[in-house]
Order: sequence, then structure tokens, then C-alpha cells
Amino acid sequence: MATPVPTTLSTHERTRVEDYLNDKIQTSADFESLGSLLSDLRAQHELQRKQLAEAQAALQNATKVSNDHIKATRERADMFIEHQADTNRRLKILTASDASDEAVKRFEADIRKLRRLELSRGYVTLLKSAEELSKEALRNIRSEPQSAIESYCRLRSISKQLNEAQPAAEGASPHLVDHVRQLVSNLRQQLKGELTTRLQATLEQIKWPSKDLDFSESLKMQWTSSVELLLDLQVPELQSRETSSRQWNASPSVLFPLEVMVHPLELRFKYHFSGDKPTNRPDKPEYFLAHITDLLSNFGGFFASFLQPILDKRSQTIEPQLGWNLLNASDAYITALLPMLRLKIANYLPQISTSPQLLSHFVHELMNFDNDIRETWNYMPNPYPQEDWRGLSWEVLSKDGWFDRWLQVEKDFALARYKEIVDTPDSGHIDYEGVEMSATKPTRAAILVNDLLETITERYQPLSSFSHKLRFLIDIQITIFDQFHERLHSALEAYLAMTSTIGRTVQGADGQASVEGIAGLERLCRVFGSAEYLEKKMEDWSNEVFFVELWSELQERVKQNRNGGKNVAGSMSVADVASRTSPAVRNGHDTGSQDNPPEGALFDETASAYRRLRLRSESIITSTLTSNVRSALKTYSRVSTWATVSGAPGIATDSLPPTADLAPAMGTLSTTISFLSRALGPAPLRRIVRQVLLSTQSYLWSNVLLRNTFSSSGASQLASDVAHLCSVVDTALGAPAQQGGSQSIFQKLNDGLLLLNLDAHTLQIDDRVKESTEARTDKILGLWDVEKRLFKDNESAREVLTDLGVETLSEAEARSVLEKRVETGR
Repeated sequence: MATPVPTTLSTHERTRVEDYLNDKIQTSADFESLGSLLSDLRAQHELQRKQLAEAQAALQNATKVSNDHIKATRERADMFIEHQADTNRRLKILTASDASDEAVKRFEADIRKLRRLELSRGYVTLLKSAEELSKEALRNIRSEPQSAIESYCRLRSISKQLNEAQPAAEGASPHLVDHVRQLVSNLRQQLKGELTTRLQATLEQIKWPSKDLDFSESLKMQWTSSVELLLDLQVPELQSRETSSRQWNASPSVLFPLEVMVHPLELRFKYHFSGDKPTNRPDKPEYFLAHITDLLSNFGGFFASFLQPILDKRSQTIEPQLGWNLLNASDAYITALLPMLRLKIANYLPQISTSPQLLSHFVHELMNFDNDIRETWNYMPNPYPQEDWRGLSWEVLSKDGWFDRWLQVEKDFALARYKEIVDTPDSGHIDYEGVEMSATKPTRAAILVNDLLETITERYQPLSSFSHKLRFLIDIQITIFDQFHERLHSALEAYLAMTSTIGRTVQGADGQASVEGIAGLERLCRVFGSAEYLEKKMEDWSNEVFFVELWSELQERVKQNRNGGKNVAGSMSVADVASRTSPAVRNGHDTGSQDNPPEGALFDETASAYRRLRLRSESIITSTLTSNVRSALKTYSRVSTWATVSGAPGIATDSLPPTADLAPAMGTLSTTISFLSRALGPAPLRRIVRQVLLSTQSYLWSNVLLRNTFSSSGASQLASDVAHLCSVVDTALGAPAQQGGSQSIFQKLNDGLLLLNLDAHTLQIDDRVKESTEARTDKILGLWDVEKRLFKDNESAREVLTDLGVETLSEAEARSVLEKRVETGR
């Protein structure tokens, strides 16, 4: 039962108290814990009272802080209003205006005038400094040239700073910048002129550029001083040029002292190689190129001895990035000579542009000159690039745009020479002396075409541009390869057309004489030998350093342009290059990895075409020779007296004369293989002869051995005929029978003849069979013993064949052979 709740509580509070008491006191036993319950309630009440006190204190503090902030904000607002009113009052007094907006505009206008005045003052000060530096330099130009150079350097620095400040100032002072730039230019011109005159006077005293120089100690000091002053004058320009261009692509500058010293050499050069002088011959560009080489030889030692110490000293006092301009006196001297040569070339090229011979001759002479400068003088004007100096030929062909014209000239020359080669009456003849005796013999045209292509390689190998080399390779060399391949292919197709049924009908007997027998084989050997010769040459070229490097660079460019879609060489895309060189180029572009680039070579496509032509022509040679031999054996296959042939017993088969009907086949094999042994190398000859003999063996097996029955003498005669046939082949090949030869190819036929020649009366077999079997078994078996065991069962048949040393015949084939003996009667 819940205790009564005081009436001072609200209804809600009364309900909550009642629910609490009902929850805590439900049985009489709960009254025992009433004391502890009251203690807990008192503790909670005390805690809540403390929390309420703390909350009231925090509220009072927050209220006080808020009131203080509001008061401070009101005070600052009042101060701002007073300050604004005071500012407006001051503006009105200062500008004598009653409107504050108008007063502000007038005040800003005055400020702008003050700024312009300050800026003008700075311009005037700067202009005054520039004018004073210029005048100071001009005053000291003769008495104290070093001081004049220092003033010039400071003036140049001011001009540089003005140029750099122009973008930020939005081009505010173009006239001032231009005026200071003009001061710098005029001062440089006067300083250079004065110092040049000073050096020229010294050069006259030392008798430059004569062979007998008067280079005394006093004159050497004067010369050194003049050279150093000109170098000091040029150093700021070198620095400015260095910062405005990437140093690894920058071309070298001509040093001022060398410009002065080369001037008399330039006058001499112009005297000899301009106008109507005998030395100025359009057909002899080597004259003026050799003159430059002579100048290097005559005066290179002077600069190496006397200028190099000055450059070494000067390079240590300037910034490291400028040092490459002063590294080598010989390189600096060559750099000073090249401008006169460039000028001569620029005037010379238009004169010879319409003469292909002169243009071709000049470009090759210029490449030789470049190569001489690189190798003899080790010319490296800029040490930063990874590649060597590209040379004047690169400038002429690439920068000046003469490459396409020159390429066309060289292509016309090469194609004209190719046409001359193939149009020569004996160009299609086989050249038996042009290669080694053991090699396949190509035609004279193939050898001359190869020589032409090697000459072309020598002509464009010195080019420094990868694109130029690749264009030469594709546009000229591979083009000639393709044209010669087409010529060989057409010759092969013409042979096939002439030997076809329609061709034989159209040509008649006279036309057939040119494609039958040795004449026909010779036609085929021309194609085969030329194709094999050029295919091997292309394989050799692919392993040469020049073409390997060209291939490596091509692959590198393909990898770099894999995702860019750019051309790899000039206007040629990856697909264009791949279609003319190797599919590996395209594969490398699509799937090749950087670590495992695809294998290939520049001549893969062309070599594959020649390989297909070689294989096809070899197949036609084989089929032609096989057909000829089978035709010659037709009469022999019609012999039907094998069962009635009689002879004296015990006569060795080697002593028997060949059957008369075998003569055509023996003659065909002898003449054709003798010809092929001269025209073909050992490997293709072995392949062709092997296929022909295998076909001959098959023909004899099917059309002679298995179609007739044989007496003992007939079997001996057949064995003798086969031996004579092999002897003819071995003699034509130059391979004696005891060394293997054709007998090893006729192994199946020989095994059949072994069974066919078994003796039916004495258990002894003939001498030839005995010699062939004694090495294999110590048993001498007769016909009936072998017949009994051979027809008993397969196991017995295998045993007897093993005893006889027969390995190439199955049990069924052996039984078929033995059945052809008259005595067996099967």
C-alpha cells in the first residue's frame, strides 16, 4: 500500500511518486529496507541541489559576459561613426568640396599624379645611369678597355632587367627599354670595333696568316691581351644565349678573337672559290672542301699551342654552364671556319641543283668532309648531346631541305644502274666463278645487283639522320630488291606457262627445246641460285653493325611512339615501315615490351619473299627432274622377260651389264645430276637428289618389282640394274658408293632385292647379297627357309627379317616381294 502524498505536490508529481512507491514497496518485507531507500533519496536530492546551484552560477557568468560584449560593440560602433564623420570633414576641408564622393575622386587623382611623378623620377634616374655608363665606357674605350667592358656589362645588365620587368609592367615603358637596348647595341659595336682594330694591328705585326710568323714575347703578350679583352666582351652574350636556349641543343658561337683571325682566311677563300677563278669549278667541290681541311692542318697547331691556355684560364673564371664554349681551341677554330663554308655552300647548291651528277657528287664529298672533321679532328662543338656532330651534310639535307631532291637523284641513278645490269645480254647466265665452288651459283645479274646494293649502303651509311637512312633503305635498296624479286618470279611463272599443256601446244617443238632437259633445269637454277644468294646476303646484312644499330633505333622509336600515334621516321608510320621491313616492327608497336622487344631484322619481309621463291623453285626443280626420270623409266617398266631371263649361276650382279631399256633413265640422271652438282650447293643438291631417288625407288618398286615375276637370273639382273643406276648417280654427284651415296636412299628397294635374290637350290645367296648381309648376320639363309618362316606367322616373319637385316619392309611387303619369285608359285 503506498503512503499518502502531500497535497502540495502537483497531480503529475503525485502520480510519479505513487508509481515509484508502488514499484519499490510491493510486499510487507519491503518495509524493512525503507530506511535505506530514504537514505538514497536524500543523497540524490542533495546531489541535484548542488548541480542546480552550479548551473545557476554558470548562467549568471554567461549573462555577464554577454552584456559586456554588447556594451563593447556599442562603444566601437560609436567610435567608428565619430571617425567616419571626422574623415568626411577632413576630406571636405582638403578638397574644398561639400560632397564626400567627389572629394574621394579628387584625392585619388592626386595620388595617381604622385605615383606617376615617382615613376618618372625612377625612369629619369635609370636613364641617367644608363647614359653615364655609356659615356664612361666610351671615355675609357682606348685608355682602359677593361674598365669600358665592365661599364658595358653593367649597362647590359640594366637592359636585361628592363626587359624582364616589361611583362609585369604590362609594357609600360617601351621607349625607355628600346632606348637602353640601343645604347647597349651601339656601345657593343664600338667596343668590338675598337678591340678588333687593336687585335688586327697586332696580327699585322706578327704577319698573320703567313707561314713565317713573328711571334716574339712582346707580340705574344699584346696578342694575348687583345684576345682576352674580346673574350671578356663576349662572355655576357654567351651567358644570355645560354639562358635563352637549352644548352644541349645550342649550336656553338664563333669566338670574337677567332672571328678576327679567320677574316683574312675568309678573304683568301673567297678569292679562290668565287667568280671565274680556275679553282672555282662546279664539278670539283672537293677543291674548296680540301682548302678548309688545309687551313685546319696549317693553323690548327697555332691555336692548340697559344689559344688553348687562354681558354683554359678563362673557363675557370666564368660560370660552369658557360665553360663548354671555351673548352677546346681546335673546336673553336673549326667553328670559326664553318660560316665561310656554309656561305659558299648556300651559293653553290642553286648552281648545281639542275645537275643530278654534280648534286650527288657534292653531297658525298660533303659527307666525306664531315666524316674527316669528326674522326681526324674529333670535332665536338657541344659536349652535352649524346650523339656526335651531325655535320654540314645534315644541315644541307635536313635544315635546308635538299634531302628529297638528293634521294630522288640517288634513286634514279640506282634504278638506272639496275636496269643496265638486267638488260645486259648475259645478265641471266649462271656465274660459275663469282662465288665459291661449293656454293650455289647465282646469275651474274644477282651478283651485280648485290654489289650495287652494297655500294648504295656505303653511300648513305655516313648520314647522321635516322630518318634519312631509313628512307634510303626503303626507297632504294628494298625497292631494287623487290624489282629483282619480281623479275625472278616472272621468270619462274614464264617457265611454268611454257611447260604447261597449253604452253606446249602453242610453242611447238622449237619452243619446247628451251624448257626441256638441261635447258629447262638451267632456267630453274637461275631463279633458285639468285634467290638463295640474295636471301643469304640479306641475312648477312641483318647481322652487320650498321643495320643492327638501325634496327635497334627503329625499335626504340616505335616504343617511344607506342601511345602517341606519331610517325617513326619522317612521313612513314609504323605500319608503313613494317610492311616494307619486318612485321616485328608492328608487333613491337602493339605488344612488345620494353624488357623483351620482339626479334626481327630490317630485311625480314624481303628475305621472306626470296625464301618463298627459293623453296618454290626448288620444289619445281625436284618435280621436273622426277618427272623426267619417270618418263625415262617408262620403257624399262614395260620389260616383261624377268621370269625367263637366264644366266650362268654364281655370276656377281656387279658384272652383269645393265638392261638396254634402262639407258634413257641412266642418261637422264647422269646429265641432269652432273649439271645440278655444278649449279647447286651441297645442301640443296642433296635434298633434290634424295627426293628424286625416293620417287625413283617408289616407281621401280611399284611398276617393276611388284608387277612382274622373277627367276633367279631375272632377280639378279634387276639388282644389277639398280646397282648401275646408283653408280651413275654417285658418279654424277662425285660420291663413291662405299661412302653411302644413293644406295642408302634405295634402302627399301635393296631390302626387297635381298629377298628376291635368295638362292632356291644351295642355301647360298649371291655375292652382292652375301656382302650386304654378312655384316648384319652370321646366318646364310636360302629361299625356302625364308619362305617357310616368312609365311608361318607374323612373329616368325619378323624374326627372319631380323636375321636377314631387313629393317624397312613390313611383313606384308616382304611376303609380296617373295611371292614374285617364280619358284614360290604363290
